[in-house]
Amino acid sequence: MKKPKSKKSSVRQQKRLSEVQEIELLESWIEFGKPDSGSNPLSIKPLPSDAPVGRIDENSFSPYAGCRKFSQLPMSKKTKDGLTKAKYTKMTEIQRASLPHSLCGRDILGAAKTGSGKTLAFIVPILEKLYKMRWGPEDGVGSIIITPTRELAGQVFDVLREVGKFHGFSAGLLIGGRKDVEAEKERVNDLNILVCTPGRLLQHMDETPNFDCSLLQVLVLDEADRILDVGFKQELNAIISQLPKQRQTLLFSATQTKSVQDLARLSLKDPEYLSVHEESVTATPTRLQQTAIIVPLDQKFDMLWSFIKAHLNSKILVFLSTCKQVKFVYEAFKKMRPGIPLKHLHGRMKLEQRMGICSQFCEEKRSVLFSTDVSSRGLDFNQAIDWVVQVDCPDDVDCYIHRVGRTARHLSSGRSLLFLTPSEEEMLKKLQSRKVPIQVTKANTKRVQSVSGFLASQLVMHPNLQYLAQRAFTLYLRSIYKQGDKEVFDVTKLPIEEFAASLGLAMTPKIRFLNQKTKAKAVLEEVVPQQENAIKGDVAKILKKKAASAKSKEEENDEEEAENDILLAKETQTDRGNEAEKENNVLATRVLKKKKLKINVHRPVGTRVVFDEEGNTLPPLAALSDTKSGNGVLQLDKVKERYEKLKEEMKERDKEDKLLQRQRLREERTKKKMKLKRGREEEEEEESDEDGEAISGSDREETGDKASKKKSKIYFDSDSEDGEKGKKDKVGFNADSITLADQEALALKLLSSMHS
Repeated sequence: MKKPKSKKSSVRQQKRLSEVQEIELLESWIEFGKPDSGSNPLSIKPLPSDAPVGRIDENSFSPYAGCRKFSQLPMSKKTKDGLTKAKYTKMTEIQRASLPHSLCGRDILGAAKTGSGKTLAFIVPILEKLYKMRWGPEDGVGSIIITPTRELAGQVFDVLREVGKFHGFSAGLLIGGRKDVEAEKERVNDLNILVCTPGRLLQHMDETPNFDCSLLQVLVLDEADRILDVGFKQELNAIISQLPKQRQTLLFSATQTKSVQDLARLSLKDPEYLSVHEESVTATPTRLQQTAIIVPLDQKFDMLWSFIKAHLNSKILVFLSTCKQVKFVYEAFKKMRPGIPLKHLHGRMKLEQRMGICSQFCEEKRSVLFSTDVSSRGLDFNQAIDWVVQVDCPDDVDCYIHRVGRTARHLSSGRSLLFLTPSEEEMLKKLQSRKVPIQVTKANTKRVQSVSGFLASQLVMHPNLQYLAQRAFTLYLRSIYKQGDKEVFDVTKLPIEEFAASLGLAMTPKIRFLNQKTKAKAVLEEVVPQQENAIKGDVAKILKKKAASAKSKEEENDEEEAENDILLAKETQTDRGNEAEKENNVLATRVLKKKKLKINVHRPVGTRVVFDEEGNTLPPLAALSDTKSGNGVLQLDKVKERYEKLKEEMKERDKEDKLLQRQRLREERTKKKMKLKRGREEEEEEESDEDGEAISGSDREETGDKASKKKSKIYFDSDSEDGEKGKKDKVGFNADSITLADQEALALKLLSSMHS
C-alpha cells in the first residue's frame, strides 16, 4: 500500500505546479505582445489605467509595450511583490523603453540621463529570466553584473536584494579590497547572481578551482562606457573570453558607446539601441541649475573656502582631480574649522573606510564631501545633494555629465558650479555643443576670503601637511600635462608660481616633466630659425652659381688663355667661400657650443732659478754637482739617489691617489643608485596616485614591507639608579667599530667602578 502524502509535500507539489503554469502563461503573454525589433515603446500610445492586464481570452493577452506601471508587465508575482514592497510602482522612461525588449530576451544598449532608474532596467530582466528557466543553486552562475567601482557594486547589490527578496536565488557581492577571498572561493560556485568589479571577477576566474560560467544566461555592464574604456580593456577581454557567446547582454550608461569594435568583442546580436533622451533639449536633468565661473588657478581654494562658508546648511559634493588634492584640501580645511562636517573619498582608501564614508554622507543633511571621480559614476545618495562643485575641470563632457548627475536625481532639484581657469574656457563651447545648458556668472569679490596666509602658517607647523601640499601641486600639474585635449588643458598657460604660493608653499617645487618640456621648446626656438636662415643662404648661393656660370660661358670663347689663370684664382676663392658657407650651414643646424680653448705654443715659458747660501743664482742642477773639486761636474750617485727617492715618494702618492679615487668612485656610484631609487619611488608613487583616481581595474591591494637591516649594537647600563632613567641613559657602541681587547678593558673598568 502507498503511504499517504504528507501535507508539506502536497503544498510543495501544488506550488511547483502553480509556478509551471505561471511560467507558461508569461511566455505566451510575452510572445503575443512582443514589440517590433528597432521600435521604441515610448512612441506607443500608453495604456489606460483601467485596461485589463494579462489574459483577455483564450488566444489574446493585454499589450505591454507602452505601459507605464510595473503591474502591467508580463512578470512573475514574486518580482511584482518585491517591486511593490520597495515602493516601485511607476516606470521611468528608460524602464518603459527597455523592459518590453529585454523581457523578450533581446540585447540592449540603453542610454539615459543620470538618476533615471537604469538599475531596475536590468535587475528585473535578470530575475525574470532565471525564474522562467527555474534556475536553482545546483545550476551555478546564471547572471553576472559588472560595475566599474566598488561603491556602485554595493549599491546595485542592495537594490537586487530588495527587489528579489521573494525569489530563492543566491547572490553575492565580489569586490576588491576585501580580505575574505578564501571564503569567497568556497561559496562562489554556489551563487546564481554575481555583482562584481572586473578585477575581482577575473581573480576568481583565474584562481578559484571549478569556477564555471559556461551556463551564463545574462551579462550586464553597468556604466558600460567606463568599463569598455582603456582602463578595463585587458580585464574585460579576459573575462569575455571565458563566457559563452549564447547569452543575453545588457549595457546601460548615461553616455553610451556605439563603437562597432566594442560591440563586436561583446558578441552582441542585433542589439536594441534605446537612447531615451537623445532628442531631449538637454543632456542633463531638467531640474538641474548649472553655472560656471572663471577663476584664476591661484584663487581656486579661496573661492572654494568662501563658497563653503556661504552654504553651511547645504549638502555639497566637491570634485577634485587627484587623490593628493583631496587629502590636502580635506586636512587643510579641517584645521580651519569651517563650521560644517567635512569628509573625503578617493580610490586609494580601504574598502571599509570608503563604504563607511559613503553611508555617513548619505545620512547627513549638511556636510561637505571632497572626492575624486570615484564617486562620479552611478552612486545614488539617499539624502538629496544640494550642490555639486567641480573645482577642477572634468576630463571631457561625459565626465561632466556623470559628475553633475549626483544631484537632481529622479524628481528632485539640484545645483552645480564649475570652476574654470582662463585657459580652460574652451570647455564651455564643448558643453554647449552637447546640449548642456550652463550659464557663466561672476564671483562677488567682496565676499572672497584669502586662505593662502593661513595655509602657509599651517605648513610650517605641520610637516606632513607641507608634504601633501607639494604632492598635490605636482600631481595636479602632471594630470593637466597628461590630458589629451590640448585645446582645453595647456599646462604652459598656468601661473605655476602663483599656484604654489596659493597652497602656502614658500618655494615652488621642482617639476621634472615641465623642465624637460621647456628645454625642448627652447632648443626648437633656437634651432628652427637657424635652419630657416641656412635654407635661405643655400637658395641664394645656388642662384649666384647659376649667374656666374652663365657669365663665364659668354666670356670663355674670347679670352680663353688670358682668363685661364684668373678663373683658377676665382674658382679657388669661390671654393673657399663655399667651404666656409658649408661650415656655417652645418653649425646652423645644431645647437651652438662654446669653442674649446687652444694652447698657445709660442707663449712665454718660465725658467727655474736656484740660489746658493749667499743668495747668488746657480744653474738648476748645481746642488747636485761636485762643489769640492770646483769643476761643477754632476755627481751621478747623488742624482741616482735623488731620483730613487722621488720615485718612492711618487709610488706612495700613487697608492694614496688610487685609494682616494676608488673611494670617490664608490661614493658617486652610491649616490647615483640612491638618486635612481628615489626617482623610481617618486614615479611609482605618482603613477599609483593617478591610477587610483581612475579606479584600478584589478581592485587588488597588495602591500609589501621590506625590513630594514640594522647593525648589531652592544648596550651598557649607566650608573643611574632609576630604572626608567637608566633606559634613557644607555650608551650604544657599535660592535664592529671596537676590538675585543677594547671591549674587555671597558667591561673591567665598569666592574671595578661598581665594586668601589
